[in-house]
Amino acid sequence: MDSDYGIPRELSDLQKLRSTYQPHVPPCLQGTTVRVEFGDATTAADSSGAHTISRIFLHTYGQPLAHFLRATAKVPDAQIITSHPTIRVGLVFCGRQSPGGHNVIWGLHDALKIHNPNSGSDGLFAQKTLEITDDILATYKNQGGYDLLGRTKDQIRTTEQVNAALAACRALKLDGLVIIGGNEQNLSFGLFTIGPPNSLTLKFGIYEGVTSNTDAAHLAEVFAEAKCSTKVVGVPVTSNGDLKNQFVESNVGFDTICKVNSQLISNVCTDAFSAEKYYYFIRLMGRKASHVALECTLQSHPNMVILGEEVAASKLTLFDLTKRICDAVQSRAEQDKYHGVILLPEGLIESIPEVYALLQEIHGLLRQGVSVDNISSQLSPWASALFEFLPPFIRKQLLLFPESDDSAQLSQIETEKLLAHLVEEEMNKRTKEGTYKGKKFNAICHFFGYQARGSLPSKFDCDYAFVLGHICYHILAAGLNGYLATVTNLKHPVNKWRCGAAPITAMMTVKRYGRGPGASFIGKPALHPATVDLTGKAYELLRKNATKFLMEDVYRNPGPLQFDGPGADSKVVTLCVEDQDYMGRIKELKEYLDKVRTIVKPGCSQDVLKAALSAMAAVTEILSVMSSPASNGNTPF
Repeated sequence: MDSDYGIPRELSDLQKLRSTYQPHVPPCLQGTTVRVEFGDATTAADSSGAHTISRIFLHTYGQPLAHFLRATAKVPDAQIITSHPTIRVGLVFCGRQSPGGHNVIWGLHDALKIHNPNSGSDGLFAQKTLEITDDILATYKNQGGYDLLGRTKDQIRTTEQVNAALAACRALKLDGLVIIGGNEQNLSFGLFTIGPPNSLTLKFGIYEGVTSNTDAAHLAEVFAEAKCSTKVVGVPVTSNGDLKNQFVESNVGFDTICKVNSQLISNVCTDAFSAEKYYYFIRLMGRKASHVALECTLQSHPNMVILGEEVAASKLTLFDLTKRICDAVQSRAEQDKYHGVILLPEGLIESIPEVYALLQEIHGLLRQGVSVDNISSQLSPWASALFEFLPPFIRKQLLLFPESDDSAQLSQIETEKLLAHLVEEEMNKRTKEGTYKGKKFNAICHFFGYQARGSLPSKFDCDYAFVLGHICYHILAAGLNGYLATVTNLKHPVNKWRCGAAPITAMMTVKRYGRGPGASFIGKPALHPATVDLTGKAYELLRKNATKFLMEDVYRNPGPLQFDGPGADSKVVTLCVEDQDYMGRIKELKEYLDKVRTIVKPGCSQDVLKAALSAMAAVTEILSVMSSPASNGNTPF
């Protein structure tokens, strides 16, 4: 049966030009040689949860890092993989579409052809066979969307469903299953077959889970325990940018999303500056984290941004937020400025303590089967008072049934309209009281949740995704299971990128939930979404410029997304200001340790031995204190 997906698309002149762009790959991925160096065994990011993680992931915890090196690299311990047999690789698109996702498929396809020059390929989508050829890929290269692969309504969530996936992979004799996604829900599957074409059918579909790469880790563990030959590999692709840790510097799609949104925001800033009578409240995507809002602020310089992490850390209430915005409006009015642009992250509503508590009560009642019409009467007194205080349109949105991870349907809750409404009421009150004597406050609201995620990917995302696709092949060639493809040193040119793979379990933490005084509940290991670091350099840069942004209207317009010429090679500010080359530093540390072993050998002088012992004792003591659970600040609560 022919597939409904992968059909050639009609492209505009710009799309045709983009489809001809050939992404770059770093030297370590060039040629036909796969050279891999294995590092030391890994541990968990949160030492207090290491025991729990190791107990659950008996087969995939503690695996070593893998570094992929150029063929000419003089590393004695590196392995050269010379055998490249016929392999079959299943592909998974996970979660919401993110610009650049198609290039992961292209990169993997390209690597497979390089190492298997005489092979062909098949793809499978929901029991419909699709032969993946260069002609099919031609209209999807460097293009946005996830429409190369289709979706069904099936799930792989319960034990039975996981076992069904295991049985399917065994039946198809898959050597690899590549999961392309981040901290998202929903997925769609496709399949590459490299080698002599075979007639195959398989039904894959939508997956409900906390995070796609957490699910990848669990699948890898199940497959390993069952002695299934299928190796599971993850790829960091998510538009929210919240799959970040010591191994992952950025996500495919984040660069594009922020650049497209920044242009839209800048256009609005220019409009505000021209009209001089409107305040624009703009809500941006970002569920648990405010990375998009932070990056767009640093790129376009709106007057104000409210990050969910700030609100949660300072326990700011709706009243606090309203007062903060009103005070800013009043301060600007004193300089005869009656316009402005304010950015809000999508997940802000859940960061406000009293609203989050209200949502928890509502969700609990909904799950008990209480009808929407009766929710208000069954809330606790304080929750009922807050609920009735809110405007009717917000009350209706808060009553929507929660997502599978118990979060609210954030894209449907118009936080920007709520704050605009509260600010308008407060400014009218101040006017009546005579504390505000400026012009009437006028608000216009926008939600930029969908305008950017289907964009043509930036040059960076094209390259990054293509390189990650190549790395997936190298991971499978090395026989690794339960790994995430990684690239570090990303703020530098492609020829300086470091390519490798890290066990997904090394990125996991065990989230702890407070349940009253002295009570706690330890959850399951997971890749929890990374929030904005309020001690990081990017946030420090924001705080340094916050007053200037608020009062001086230093709006900056980066212009449309550039594919060539000035701006084409620019990268997001939050990536460039941080110094994140973790994999490079791991290799540097190993080199120092090797030098110590070379210098301090049996037969060395007493002075050399004493100096080494003294230095090592001091370093060991410091690191022991820093890595102890009591001092580990990374444990999420």
